[in-house]
Amino acid sequence: MQVTWLGHSAFCIAFDAAKILIDPFLRGNPKFTLDFDAAIAGATHVVITHGHDDHIGDAAEIAQKTGAQAIANFEICMYLAERGVQNVNPGNTGGTLRGENFGVALTPALHSAAATVDGKLVALGGANGVVILPDRGAPIYHAGDTAIFSDMALIHELYRPRIGLVPVGGRFTMDGATAALAARRYFEFGDVIPMHYGSFPVIDPTPETFVTAMQGAGARVHTPAIGETLTF
Repeated sequence: MQVTWLGHSAFCIAFDAAKILIDPFLRGNPKFTLDFDAAIAGATHVVITHGHDDHIGDAAEIAQKTGAQAIANFEICMYLAERGVQNVNPGNTGGTLRGENFGVALTPALHSAAATVDGKLVALGGANGVVILPDRGAPIYHAGDTAIFSDMALIHELYRPRIGLVPVGGRFTMDGATAALAARRYFEFGDVIPMHYGSFPVIDPTPETFVTAMQGAGARVHTPAIGETLTF
């Protein structure tokens, strides 16, 4: 499995024949300076955790350009369908959706969720995390935007994710110290990657608080550069 951080909460996860883009906020991310078309080339699926603009991002354009299937809650899938996306796979919290050679479980997240349409906020269902469940290989948990919550223990019990992608930027999500508490108390990650930091001045510029708080936890903490690929 190859995991590439694309900045903010955007990742590309590739294994077997699948190339999954999660929360592809690329063009609007001031820290994303990679080639857009190269980053999305070959995408087979676009997975969206919730309806905020910095997570839906470029999903509609990507799905139209690549033919990728959009996987998200019902409201987001209908929102994308209205914007010309023909291949949508809707679900909701607690459900698991199937792609080729993998599943996507929609887990709870404590957060709000709305998109900006013509200058007004439009609610797009609840917020989710997602667990990517390859038929072969380690499950990977993308927490989306969330606060810490004790039912993270159930996410671990149900899906046993070995790789964690967790927000650490504070203000709109957990900060680094709280994210480390969540990772240590509720999960048994072998590898963990902090996200949702450094994109805007109002959130933490670095993941250092998280990295420091994870010392001695047993999980390998990775802080890739934008565009850097890790192989697991």
